[in-house]
Amino acid sequence: MTLPISITSIGSFSSLGNTNERVWESYLTGTTLIKNIPIGLNDVPAACIPAQLRDEVDQLRKSDLKYSILDDSVLYAIMASRSAVKTAGWDDKSTFGINIGSSRGATQLFEKHHAEYIATGKTAVHASPSSTLGNISSWVAHDLKSAGPEISHSITCSTALHALLNGVAWLRAGMAEKFLVGGSEAPLTAFTIAQMQAMKIYSSEGGALPCRALDMEKRKNSLVLGEGAASACLEAGRIPNALAYIEGIGYATEILKHSASISADAECLQRSMAMALKDVDIKNVDAVVMHAPGTIKGDTSEYTALQKIFGSSMPLLTTNKWMVGHTFGASGLLSLEMAILMMKHNKFIGLPYGEAAHKTGGTRNIRKVLINAVGFGGNAVSVLLTKK
Repeated sequence: MTLPISITSIGSFSSLGNTNERVWESYLTGTTLIKNIPIGLNDVPAACIPAQLRDEVDQLRKSDLKYSILDDSVLYAIMASRSAVKTAGWDDKSTFGINIGSSRGATQLFEKHHAEYIATGKTAVHASPSSTLGNISSWVAHDLKSAGPEISHSITCSTALHALLNGVAWLRAGMAEKFLVGGSEAPLTAFTIAQMQAMKIYSSEGGALPCRALDMEKRKNSLVLGEGAASACLEAGRIPNALAYIEGIGYATEILKHSASISADAECLQRSMAMALKDVDIKNVDAVVMHAPGTIKGDTSEYTALQKIFGSSMPLLTTNKWMVGHTFGASGLLSLEMAILMMKHNKFIGLPYGEAAHKTGGTRNIRKVLINAVGFGGNAVSVLLTKK
């Protein structure tokens, strides 16, 4: 029998808030702070994170001289991980592994140091160690005084769910009893946004909802970047009163046709979903939290893949990117948080636009939820959660 894996807590930091209660309230009210950035803007406003949470980041940065040189992506991860570990009851004597990834790592700090080098021909002493991808898990381990293994990685937008896969593998191999997994991203820089605009996938629409993720009637790409982090505590075995249990995991890649390719029917997602659902009656899957980045091709290819997997047994479909934006490497765990909260409150969070079936769950219980993530290079991950 495959060893069950329990999710005993989850902590996050995003435009939705930094506690499970605040995040759920945001989902219920449909509030969002994300907005599109005009083409050519060189000074990107940090409007994604609420002012109160931004103050907490600044306080953390000032709390320790060592933290003053860290990128926001690291600080977000520290805050989300502190919350998760505290809720799980892991004390400072607990030994647990850490795998927190990021698509781009210390984006803001790297660009800052590079700009200084171009201007002066010199760079700061701490430029290299503070801008490496691996410093996210290293600093989280330092902050939490963990003595277990520390892993950081980048697998584009499926990074956070790949961290969960790694945690599951370590636990099932008997190499650890507890694992902290997650992703963190702070990509709101002029250069990063310019890259998305150059690909012609960034939203050009203003208004309250510039990102139309999973709106199958949209005529323009509507990806909008967001920032955030999420960390989940995994424990081996079926822990009583866990938030959720991991019932299935799947992963797949596609043959690349170009650097950002994905097939019209998202073959990689079809394979990852099929793997995650191999021991499950698909009629029992109540909802899917889709990757749905807000691009025409990204949304339609994933929807086509879902049609091929579920056919007439299509579950309720949703996404949170219209509220949190696309947080790259953190997005999969923020989607997993949404799934856990829907199961906890037995309430489906739909969309304010699109098909009626995606707006409300009616009387349907939310007990099994599938979460998808896929990134550049066709790296797909699917995770099936259940309440019991």
